[in-house]
Amino acid sequence: QLQLVESGGDSVQPGGSLRLSCEASGIPYSSALMAWFRQAPGKEREGVANLYSGGGWTFCANSVQGRFTIFSISRGNSEKTLYLQMNSLKPEDTAMYYCAAVLNPARRDSCRWSEYTYWGQGTQVTVSS
Repeated sequence: QLQLVESGGDSVQPGGSLRLSCEASGIPYSSALMAWFRQAPGKEREGVANLYSGGGWTFCANSVQGRFTIFSISRGNSEKTLYLQMNSLKPEDTAMYYCAAVLNPARRDSCRWSEYTYWGQGTQVTVSS
């Protein structure tokens, strides 16, 4: 059973940093595409970045390039932690952030939430002065 559990969300001032974590268990990471999405109140869920097998990544939101980094650390054959390092945070980064995964994806990477099968419960990030 694949499980995703996010943590690390908090309230910070503009310009601050946060590191979100997503503990993934029961996942054959060699065939998984993993991603971070976010959803602000009243807005659609949008892709932030994804990490595909082989270690490459794609940024889905142009606004985060140069400020966010996505990476992962494997903790065994079927456990993995996905991270989202967020620097120079802005008020517009305020949202619920979700970790997502799909096994054996049809494409190498995807920014479409509908293509992901597994989701975490979300962690709230608030950027405000």
